[in-house]
Amino acid sequence: MAYQHTYNSKGTEHAERYEFDIHTHTIASGHGSSATITDMAKAARSRNLKMLGISDHGPATLGGGRVSYFMNLKYAQRERLGIKMLYGAEANIINFRGNLDLTDKVLQGLDYVIASMHPPTLKPGSAEENTAAYINAMKNPHVSVIGHCDDTKFPIDPFKLFAAAMENHVLLEINNSSLSPEGYRGDTKYTDLVLLNLSVHFNYPVLFSSDSHGIKHVGDFTYAADAARLAKVPRNLILNYSSKALMSFLAGK
Repeated sequence: MAYQHTYNSKGTEHAERYEFDIHTHTIASGHGSSATITDMAKAARSRNLKMLGISDHGPATLGGGRVSYFMNLKYAQRERLGIKMLYGAEANIINFRGNLDLTDKVLQGLDYVIASMHPPTLKPGSAEENTAAYINAMKNPHVSVIGHCDDTKFPIDPFKLFAAAMENHVLLEINNSSLSPEGYRGDTKYTDLVLLNLSVHFNYPVLFSSDSHGIKHVGDFTYAADAARLAKVPRNLILNYSSKALMSFLAGK
C-alpha cells in the first residue's frame, strides 16, 4: 500500500497506508506523460498500492485517447506485476447539458468513468451553469466520479453538487494535483474543505486522486490528506484506504 509519512497529535511519525489510485494518465492522454500502462503499474507496485486505475483523457482533449483505445481496454490485462488493474476514462463534459465526449456504448465497457471539465473543451460558465453541467453528467449511469470540481475557472455551488452526488451515487474527488503548490487550478482549498466537511456531515465518502500524468505522483495524496485532516474526515469516509470499499461502491452504481 502507498505510504505517506504524517504525524499524530503527539508529534510521533506514522505512515498512512492507501490501497489504490484511480485517476492517473499514460502516454495515451496526449500530454504530460510518456509512461505506458506497465510503467504506471511498476510505479504503483513501488509505492505498495494494491490497485491502480488508468483514466486517460477522452478524445475531446488535444491528443487524448481515441475511441478505439477505450473500446480495446476491455482486453487489457486485469493484473500487472501483482497490481489489480482497473481501466476507465476521464471523459470531457462538452456542454452544460452534461454530455460527454465518449458514447454510452464506449463508457459501458469501462470499469469506471471520471467526468471532468477542462477549459479547452468547454468555456467556463457561471456557477449555476457549471453546477448544472456536473449534475447533468452525474445522471449518466456510467459516470462514477466527478473530477477536480474544485477548479476555480469553473466555479460551482458545492452544496448543490454534493447533494446531487449523493442522489446519483457518484463520488466527488479531492484532487491532490489541484491542492499542490504546483497546481494550476487556482486556490482550490476552500471548495475542497467545504466538500470534505459535507462528507463528514452527511457521512458520505470521498475519493482521493493523484491525477498523476506519468509515474511521478502515482499514489501521492499528500495535500488531499492534509485537507482531510483539517476537516477531521474519518478514515471510513476516504475510500482509498480500502480497494474493497471502492469496488463495493462501484458495484452499487
